[in-house]
Amino acid sequence: MTLLTASGLMSVTLAIVIFFIGAGVNRVAPPLQRWNIPKAVTGGLLAALVTFALYELAGVEVVFTLGARDVLLLYFFTGIGLNARLSDLVSGGRPLLILLGVTLVYLVLQNVIAAGAVRALGLPEGATALIGSVSLIGGHGTTIAWAPIIRERFGLENALEIGIASATLGLVIASLIGGPVASVLIKRFALSGPKGEAPVVGFAEGGRREPDIDHVSFLRALLVLNVAILIGSLGHDALEQFGVRMPRFVVCLIVAIVLTNAVPALLPRVEWPSRTPALALISDVSLNVFLVMSLMSMQLWTLGGLGPALAVALAAQTVVAVLYMLFVVFPAMGKTYEAAVIAAGFGGISLGATPTAIANMTAVASAHGDAPRAFIILPLVSAFFIDIANAGAIGFLTR
Repeated sequence: MTLLTASGLMSVTLAIVIFFIGAGVNRVAPPLQRWNIPKAVTGGLLAALVTFALYELAGVEVVFTLGARDVLLLYFFTGIGLNARLSDLVSGGRPLLILLGVTLVYLVLQNVIAAGAVRALGLPEGATALIGSVSLIGGHGTTIAWAPIIRERFGLENALEIGIASATLGLVIASLIGGPVASVLIKRFALSGPKGEAPVVGFAEGGRREPDIDHVSFLRALLVLNVAILIGSLGHDALEQFGVRMPRFVVCLIVAIVLTNAVPALLPRVEWPSRTPALALISDVSLNVFLVMSLMSMQLWTLGGLGPALAVALAAQTVVAVLYMLFVVFPAMGKTYEAAVIAAGFGGISLGATPTAIANMTAVASAHGDAPRAFIILPLVSAFFIDIANAGAIGFLTR
């Protein structure tokens, strides 16, 4: 096996090239546009298939350096926080609680399905958590953290491989189901977003007017983002000293929300970049490059030796997730346009990761209109509250 390692700069450069490839494929494949498949997803999946072919056919393993990816994640979620108006947060209180409730119910349901699949397919007992909320709602990070515990508790030597394969396949599926589900709902209920409102992330599809961006507005947005990230990182480290653990990007998101609602009120003469084209551009670039890097670095060959049982289990999880998005999440959130956007994002919560959920939502919002409240409440639920609940569920499954 020949190992090829791409440097950090090479990895970012390839990610940009792959994004343009995905955009080109979407442009010549109308169904991808109609189903709101993100360009980054199209390109990233194609790149993952190429690396898989190189591994299987040429004996070449391609490894990417992903340090920049984590920085881009901070920029993206901090940008989301800077766009959060207090009025949106106040009006989002009840919807946030509703979304949290339906997500907690789904967390239990997902593990029940996993337990049933393990029993029906004759998989080892320890695999329940690994094809349930550890790898799907939890994602790769949670899988890596819990796999050694599951291996020791159940004597499951390939626990990490099962978990990583499930998380990888779940990420792929999550990237593909959100847009089509939202498209079905928007068409079925004749929904549309607010007219004239630019999306929180990126720009409306098909818009011909050039956004009002210059080097001053761009640098202003970048400066405020950097300050918020620095404060958030200090806060994250301080919380860890007191034993409070949460993702760094969640702390940065919260800091950005506080700053964007405090600074303009206290210092009205300060030109604040909230909901400006410059901030939207930075957020859009950060999300797209992050998502491409995440998908192109997937090692699809880890799925190969685990047999059809994993595919059957994930197929069952996918069917239930789609039905839950259509018949539980959408009605519970009010059957509105924002509810359809949140339903698209729920695909990322249920089977993938928070950035995947946001990418699904961004693709829908770019095509149909802004949904600002959705971009606030969904990350808070999926990246903070549900992580706490998932830790308790995993502890119960592995006791």
